[in-house]
Amino acid sequence: MISPVVDEMLGLHPILSTLTIFLLSLDLHFHGIHGASKEDVERHLQMGKKLLAAGQLADALHHYHQAIEGDPKNYMSYFQRATVYLAIGKSKSALPDLDHVLELKPDFSTARQQRASILLKQGRLKEAAKDYADLVKHDPSNQEAQRQLDLIGPLQDDIEDAKEMVENNNHVGAIELLSKAIEHSPWDVDLRELRAECYINIGDYFKAIHDIKPTTKLISDNTGAYLKISQLYYQMGEAEDSLNEIRECLKLDQDHPKCFKHYKKVKKLVKQMQSTSTFIQEGQYDECISKVDAMLKTEPDVEVYRRKANGYYCHCHSAGGNFEKALKICSKIIENDENNIDALCDRAEAYLANDMLDDGMNDYQQAHNIDQNNRRAEEGLQKAQKLKKQAGKRDYYKILGVRRNANKQQIMKAYRKLAVKWHPDKYDGEDKKKAEKMFIDIASAKEVLTDPEKRQKFDQGEDPLDPEAQARGGDPFFHQGFNPFGGGGFQFKFHFN
Repeated sequence: MISPVVDEMLGLHPILSTLTIFLLSLDLHFHGIHGASKEDVERHLQMGKKLLAAGQLADALHHYHQAIEGDPKNYMSYFQRATVYLAIGKSKSALPDLDHVLELKPDFSTARQQRASILLKQGRLKEAAKDYADLVKHDPSNQEAQRQLDLIGPLQDDIEDAKEMVENNNHVGAIELLSKAIEHSPWDVDLRELRAECYINIGDYFKAIHDIKPTTKLISDNTGAYLKISQLYYQMGEAEDSLNEIRECLKLDQDHPKCFKHYKKVKKLVKQMQSTSTFIQEGQYDECISKVDAMLKTEPDVEVYRRKANGYYCHCHSAGGNFEKALKICSKIIENDENNIDALCDRAEAYLANDMLDDGMNDYQQAHNIDQNNRRAEEGLQKAQKLKKQAGKRDYYKILGVRRNANKQQIMKAYRKLAVKWHPDKYDGEDKKKAEKMFIDIASAKEVLTDPEKRQKFDQGEDPLDPEAQARGGDPFFHQGFNPFGGGGFQFKFHFN
């Protein structure tokens, strides 16, 4: 704003007025827009240098911004700011600054060598070669520049040969040549994407992801890269990783049609698999099977998820007591993958639940041979061995005529039915002692199988009512107060609920 005194001067001298306004505007432009005197620029440069040496890069960058704004013709300001950009990994931002340096001072060899290095890493080989040639021309003793210049020609040939190999489906050969090129040009997006396609064609999705991932940083708002990575994780069966990557795409563009469509599908599938795992942990095997059905409707085509679904089916049918389906599904899995420890253990459990102890033991033994550190296989084998030893003793499941995976309701139903038949007071036969023994066995079975702790011991091959174990504690049939006949004789009254 011009002061009142100046206004008065301009009013007295109209010609001077126009000239003064022009000069004042120039002065304001220099001090306001460029914003600093020579001393201010030097101060910002010194502060920037000091902060750069101290590793305070963001603060150093601020001072270099101020220095360049104050004096856009100072090549050192651009060079030092480029140095900071490189230190924080922003080579794209450094490159224009180095261009400015060389426009202002073409013989600044350090800046030219720095620019050549960036161009080489970006895969801009012709431009890099031009800079290296200029360096060698002005300084034939520059061995580093000569070495890189000698490298670029063969590198260009390798890239052309790799592209030809890709066209001829020689993906392995192309990968070898592209790997050499990427070693020298790690910031070349085209080379990484081309090698990623080669890895995809040979089925190595993990390495393809490793190549595509850096391009999300090399290209701003690279939604296509996030979509591709998500799709590859999905094909690998890593649905949760796929979900994380597709979310990154939607962060950049929430309305991206392909990303949003893929996101909805992956999110639904992940939720279904998580629910299936929860049902397994909670022992809700019917719900588990129902959720696996839904999972296959969401993704019926990708083989890795079909295998996951069959693994869930195998486990839930086995643990849920459907021996026929468990045996069929688990056996099919093992037929295609004989080293599938989970399927072997699930089938072993189904065998044991149906008193096929030798078959169960064989499956657990096979699983243990595959991985001797597998806890489930080791514990299952021990369990099968105990059950084998226990086979000659009382089997409470057989006494009640129920399967090993029967629930409490099924056990009580079987118990009531047999108790009516063998209760000594109700027994129609002549052999009352036989009825008494059968009733005691039935009641013992009911006691063990309806008590979670006792049933767990029995399932692990230990009889909690074993006469040998109870020899020191009295009559096993009155274990922990158990007496099917009440206080004495046959006064026990059997009631149905």
